[in-house]
Amino acid sequence: MSNRVRRPFKGAIGSFRRAYRIGILAIAIAELSFVPRAIGCGQQIPFEKEAFDGSELTPGLEKNEVFAGWLSLFDGKTLYGWKAESNVNWHVKDGEIRADNGDMGLLRTTSQFDDFEIRLEFKSTPTTNSGLFLRTSPRPKDPADDCFELNIAQTDQNPFPTGSLVFRVQATVELEPDQWNRYRAVAVDNRLRVWVNDQQTLDYTNPKPLGRGFIGLQFREGAIAFRNIALKPLNQKRLFNGRDLSGWNTEKKMASQFSVTVAGELEMKGGKGQIESIDQFGDFVLTTQCKTNSAGLNSGVFFRCIPGDLMNGYESQIQNGFKDNDRANPLDCGTGGIFRRQNARFVVANDQEWFTKTIVATGPHMAVWVNGFQVSDWTDKRNPDQNPRKGLRLRKGTIILQGHDPTTDVLFKAIRSKELTVRRPKSD
Repeated sequence: MSNRVRRPFKGAIGSFRRAYRIGILAIAIAELSFVPRAIGCGQQIPFEKEAFDGSELTPGLEKNEVFAGWLSLFDGKTLYGWKAESNVNWHVKDGEIRADNGDMGLLRTTSQFDDFEIRLEFKSTPTTNSGLFLRTSPRPKDPADDCFELNIAQTDQNPFPTGSLVFRVQATVELEPDQWNRYRAVAVDNRLRVWVNDQQTLDYTNPKPLGRGFIGLQFREGAIAFRNIALKPLNQKRLFNGRDLSGWNTEKKMASQFSVTVAGELEMKGGKGQIESIDQFGDFVLTTQCKTNSAGLNSGVFFRCIPGDLMNGYESQIQNGFKDNDRANPLDCGTGGIFRRQNARFVVANDQEWFTKTIVATGPHMAVWVNGFQVSDWTDKRNPDQNPRKGLRLRKGTIILQGHDPTTDVLFKAIRSKELTVRRPKSD
């Protein structure tokens, strides 16, 4: 498919571009009285407290997809992990993110991604002008330069209707308003491919790479609803080969014993100690599958560690216990919590069962998903320090898997990570 933009409506596009810039100016005026806020971070989790299979936590994802590393960006009940960048009445109802009134702007993720596959469902009206923004800055100024905007608009209302990449590629897809439709996009390096209801609408190569960015849902005019928002990070490098401990340092194994099972799993037993990656990561996405072989075990995945030090980094906890039969009341921070910084909001994983953990760290912001469900969303606001125990560490560091105590009996497999591409332009 050609990457050239078709321009049958040159005059309309010029008017549209002018209107877009007027909208940006209106946002700037509105920002004088608006303070962006993270939404949902303090909300209670209205999920069942008893044992469960976890499917209710990740709407739109199958169990095998969760195991393969798909992440739910919207839990269907709260706006945890999202931040509004303008005055809009974003809210959750009936498992949907909805908006129908306010100033033009984004509801965007607090985490950033670079290479990924994303999919969601949307419902619009005949007067809706909205969009799905990829690799975006929080407040994009020019969709032809600082983001990818996949438009949501009727064909007779906009020169870039649904399925188009605003100011870059026009597409024509006939959609019925007030019905659920599906967007799917794959962004890898400079290439973006897009489908609407399984019909491919564009295959575009960006001459000016964007690097990493946020995912944004736009309100501009008319009612809009979104649901089943899911993303899978792509192009992660395998850190554990399933055969031996190549690429890992065991100099500080201490009482821990590390080996590779016949099934290709990294086994950790015996006591306190660590195994440390040779590779270092700063801003990254890391995915691994874990299993605790007894009830109540404690371990952790440390990141941005000072190489060679003993467990000196940020720790994403592994502890599947919870108090008072309440998974919203984690024991000892809870799996996926940032130890000593932020408890997991919900204990998703069970002991003696495989679970998938994904860590995304960009600058001072860190987030963790367990079995596709986001359990932590934390920003380190401490003063900078090379020692992460004392302050904010942005410098690259190693990954450490922790042996906690003599009861340690933990398995890891499918460990993979990717350093996130630097954002362009640097001013964002």
